Amino acid sequence: MLTIKSIPAFNDNYIWLIHNNDNHCVVVDPGDAAPVLEVINADGFILDAILITHHHHDHIGGVPELVRQFPSVNVVGPEHEPIPTLTHPVSDGDFVEIFDEKFMVLGVEGHTKGHIAYIGDEKLFCGDTLFSAGCGRLFEGTAEQMFNSLQKLAALPDETEVYCAHEYTASNLAFALAVEPDNDYLQQYREKVLRLRAHGKSTLPSTLQREKLINPFLRTNEPAVKHAVANKVNDNTEVETFAALRRWKDEF
Repeated sequence: MLTIKSIPAFNDNYIWLIHNNDNHCVVVDPGDAAPVLEVINADGFILDAILITHHHHDHIGGVPELVRQFPSVNVVGPEHEPIPTLTHPVSDGDFVEIFDEKFMVLGVEGHTKGHIAYIGDEKLFCGDTLFSAGCGRLFEGTAEQMFNSLQKLAALPDETEVYCAHEYTASNLAFALAVEPDNDYLQQYREKVLRLRAHGKSTLPSTLQREKLINPFLRTNEPAVKHAVANKVNDNTEVETFAALRRWKDEF
């Protein structure tokens, strides 16, 4: 059984620390080394590996210092992205062993061209592809690529826990409610999220079951979502609905 600890970084990033019972750990997307080292030193962890989802600085900035402190650490990341510290390049369909659990690598391009996610032990580490109630911006990929990546994630089991890399839930829910103002589940969930955030608590992990109820980017086949962007699309396809939602969110 793997245990996950969140390490807040910058304004709204989460670095995820995965550990087992004998004090070995793996970190995901360490944009900053300082908070990671603080937790590792406080808890007496040994860092075995670093998992990277994509090349943006707020996800890899801490890697060189962690490698300096743990020279034998295994740095796993996307084969097709410019990350100089990688020791173990991976791509869609590869497997990575984390302690006794096998994690599969999923290619989820869209936010960046070579973005990957890791799925195993009913846990999904998806970087900036899927957020709670939202998705990443299209910096390098196309709307079609991102739509297909999100469909790939949505096909995973409902109970899958979603460990994304940012605390964007409250602002994403404001947009989701603009899209679906009559979605009761969304209204209730927003109340819960606002209470959590008021007490400085995290809204993550989410689950895929919840995301299918609240996330407009996973609800592109819902009549209410299609209706919300009807005046912004050229045709009625789900990809076009997704692209219109993403453009709207960029300006929201």
